[in-house]
Amino acid sequence: QVQLVESGGGLVQAGGSLRLSCAASGQTFNKYSMGWFRQAPGKVREFVGGITASGSMVRYLESVKGRFTISRDNAKKTVYLQMNSLKPEDTDAYYCAANTDGYSTSMWFGDYDYWGQGTQVTVSS
Repeated sequence: QVQLVESGGGLVQAGGSLRLSCAASGQTFNKYSMGWFRQAPGKVREFVGGITASGSMVRYLESVKGRFTISRDNAKKTVYLQMNSLKPEDTDAYYCAANTDGYSTSMWFGDYDYWGQGTQVTVSS
């Protein structure tokens, strides 16, 4: 069992940056791959980025490549999403998730076993 708590969301102007953090509880964080998803009301939860348990592999949604960076610190049991050059279309609630398959960077939300409560990111034009 793992609990996830996101932080770092907020209101930012277009072109600005935010760094989201997701702190995990439990002893097995370093065995889980992690993902960031986003979701607008009434829409399907969308994969943003994923990272394997070791941090050796990452994957991104095409539209965020070159702007967003996912990373993790297993000693701190935390995964990060650095978001630069933000656009109004990046406005969403952002969720982190844990996958017990530590080698996965799955883009499908159904593959993830644990979820945080979400943090809102709003980008103004």
